Amino acid sequence: MRAAATVLTVLLSLGFLSAQSESDLMSSSNIQTGETGQETKNQPHIIFILIDDQGFNDIGYHNPTIKTPTLDKLAAEGVILENYYVQPICTPSRSQLLTGRYQIHTGLQHSIIRPRQPSCLPSHMDTLPERLRQAGYATHMVGKWHLGFYRKACLPTRKGFDSFFGSLTGSVDYYSYRSCDGPGLCGYDLHDNESVAWGQEGKYSTTLFTQRARKILESHNPTDRPLFLLLSLQAVHTPLQPPKSYIYPYRDMANVARRKFAAMVSTVDEAVRNLTYALRKYGYYRNSVIIYSTDNGAQPFTGGSNWPLRGRKGTYWEGGVRGVAFVHSPLLKRRRRVSRALLHITDWFPTLVGLAGGNITQSQGLDGFDVWPAISEGKESPRKEILHNIDPLHKYPTETKSLDNEPASPSKGAAFQKPKKQKKVLKQKLDKKSGFKLKTTKKPEIFSHPAAKSKKSKPVPKSKLKSGPKSKTKLQSQLQTPLQSGGTPSASGAFHHKSKTKSKRTTSQNHNLSQSRPAQTKSKKQLKEQLKPKSKQTFLQNQNISQSGIATLPSLWDTSVQAAIRVGDWKLLTGDPGHGDWVPLQMLPTLPGRWWNLERSSSHLYKSPAHKNIWLFNITADPFERQDLADWRPDVVQQLLARLAYYNRTAVPVYFPPDDPRANPSHHGEAWAPWADEEEEGKYQGVYKKGKSAKKKRKKKKCRLCKLKSFFLKLNTGMMSNGI
Repeated sequence: MRAAATVLTVLLSLGFLSAQSESDLMSSSNIQTGETGQETKNQPHIIFILIDDQGFNDIGYHNPTIKTPTLDKLAAEGVILENYYVQPICTPSRSQLLTGRYQIHTGLQHSIIRPRQPSCLPSHMDTLPERLRQAGYATHMVGKWHLGFYRKACLPTRKGFDSFFGSLTGSVDYYSYRSCDGPGLCGYDLHDNESVAWGQEGKYSTTLFTQRARKILESHNPTDRPLFLLLSLQAVHTPLQPPKSYIYPYRDMANVARRKFAAMVSTVDEAVRNLTYALRKYGYYRNSVIIYSTDNGAQPFTGGSNWPLRGRKGTYWEGGVRGVAFVHSPLLKRRRRVSRALLHITDWFPTLVGLAGGNITQSQGLDGFDVWPAISEGKESPRKEILHNIDPLHKYPTETKSLDNEPASPSKGAAFQKPKKQKKVLKQKLDKKSGFKLKTTKKPEIFSHPAAKSKKSKPVPKSKLKSGPKSKTKLQSQLQTPLQSGGTPSASGAFHHKSKTKSKRTTSQNHNLSQSRPAQTKSKKQLKEQLKPKSKQTFLQNQNISQSGIATLPSLWDTSVQAAIRVGDWKLLTGDPGHGDWVPLQMLPTLPGRWWNLERSSSHLYKSPAHKNIWLFNITADPFERQDLADWRPDVVQQLLARLAYYNRTAVPVYFPPDDPRANPSHHGEAWAPWADEEEEGKYQGVYKKGKSAKKKRKKKKCRLCKLKSFFLKLNTGMMSNGI
């Protein structure tokens, strides 16, 4: 009996313990979900650190000579993004981060927003901080904005941020916070919310911005509300102004510009160390996601390095668009690894909104994808292609040559023709005559500028192109399944597009178009005739049929227009991609020597014939863009040109207005500040361009060699005068 009683007592005690453990689990889950049942506590704190002009070779885990122990540790313990892409310059990258849309869908295709330009993010378009705020987040931004400020509605606090502390223009002095937009056009640029933050002169901007970020972390309660903090540091953008104490570890670097640049990278590393310390101190770290990203490639001639990638900041070569990035978080399911999933800066919008539990369906026309499973779990990325950009205002001014090496007159229906008058504002509408979209009609459509008079173009002879294989390749299947605006492939493969828009800057909410008709095929013999060396410059402009079966129209794409696209392993560039040299590590204290000449003339593979405007690379096999395959794979060229034409049909007009004299800081107390009334939105409906006559005058004085020598002479003089 005693034994039975003992057993019964043990069982009852076990039952009590199990019940107690269940109650503990329930109470802990209630703590996680909150009394209302909403999973507010599961929403991670999001810390996004955006660096300015940091190149592929400007971080310790790519280049041990750069001392970034904090960044290296965070990256090693997280996920390094080695196939991550940004835009080649500041404004485009920042606009795509905050909107999740390509430049062609925001009207910011061309250049950057200059301080005096009455331009900013489209008012009708939602932003990342707005969506996170709707999901219950406190949103704060510290650092560089560079997305326009001519109206108060353009300021960060009107675009979804609860608070803002930083600069509005693209480049300011690190100590005085003065920003210039030409001789005599300088003003103070440091703002606290919507007011000028006077009295901060003498404080180093990287340190000042980090201190403000730490204050935000200290004042916010991480258990009450999730936090989104965008720390957009000005570093390592010019001017090169590191504190002297950071230069000493790099005293052995012969190149002064490189030495200062490396020192500024070290200031960033210390800033991130202080920020992560604050995350741990104030209770954010265990439920946080830290994202580190550059906004574009580096400028080698001011100390940066993209080696061994080709090109630099401002170009569509890999050195300009392939970015340094990593994600560090205790919430990652698979950590301590390198991810080679294809990612783009537009992907952060849907990824972070989804991670925050927000409703991504409210944001129409997104070009980004939710890539968190690819980052956290190592799954395949949903992204298969990237439109780097289409800039119709950036064209080769020279005329192309015909097959007989005779100058060919410009086509009457040339794409994006430039205006005849100088300094003219062109009104552009998304109507049937717009040159910024192709209609899917039976007759071929030519890209004509809306300002130009419509003329009948001469019939283009059919080109002789080899027929494609019967079995579809992986690339062909990708190209024949265009993507919907929401970021998912269409189930039926069909696309629908509304021809009318609400305003001149309104992005098409459903920019899916029907696929083209299958084309007829040609024989192998005809392809050989077509691929003769003399036809390198013109065969792609006159082709009528694509090898993949996707119908292509005569003059399918004006290859003088600057554009770049990545589909699968392939990357296509048209027009002028920008400075395309491979610039090795800057270890020389004098003017460029043998390495400069070596990279420019050592092999025929690197030579660009006159007026060349098409390049094709297999980026997976050739990440350094050494071997141009455009002449060897015309089938792939045609398919990627078809994708450019597809994207171009969804583009809104370029919005690049002229400078407004009212923006002069002398009119606003010697500070940069909004100057236009709120009702002035849409006053400038067009683009500002200089005419051909002015270009011809500049052309006569053009001397590339003279300019190059002068540039390096000034650069070397400055380096020596600023020597330590």
